[in-house]
Amino acid sequence: MPAPRLIVGLGNPGAEYEDTRHNLGFWFVDRLAADLRVTLASQSKFHGIVGRSGDLWLLKPSTFMNRSGLAVLALANFYKILPNEILVVHDELDLPPGGIRIKQGGGNGGHNGLKDIQSHLGTPDFWRLRLGIGHPGDRNEVINYVLKAPRREEQEQIDRALDRCLLAWAKLGAGDYATAQQALHGKAA
Repeated sequence: MPAPRLIVGLGNPGAEYEDTRHNLGFWFVDRLAADLRVTLASQSKFHGIVGRSGDLWLLKPSTFMNRSGLAVLALANFYKILPNEILVVHDELDLPPGGIRIKQGGGNGGHNGLKDIQSHLGTPDFWRLRLGIGHPGDRNEVINYVLKAPRREEQEQIDRALDRCLLAWAKLGAGDYATAQQALHGKAA
């Protein structure tokens, strides 16, 4: 597999969303940027907060979740990055807090950020790093749930999952998704 050239963390811009479950992708990009010593800065032509480490781009779209594809397409087109060289990091209702799954392609599970990226790229064949936030149990509560901060015990599980993802970064960053999957798909630490 080719190594990722674009890591996209999904979330919503603005202080009121900063600590919400829906911003897990932003949390990952912030932590990865710190580990890689990458400075993130707003770039209007890419509709987001962007940083670079060699051939690797980090992106936090500033378009709100349901318009994330605009930012992804702008950066990917400009630097000729193919869909299979994109890793989108996002919150996942279908996994418990702390759960982690990596996959390429597939459906969007109703996730508006993924839906918009698929629409803009014209394909679902990008990679996803799915970070569990759990489900509220009632689909009518989903919007309210994702736009709230995790409970303390959930936050601890999510933080441990983010730590595990950063430990697996050497494999992920090299495009060794199979080894990263084996390390990350196990039980949460």
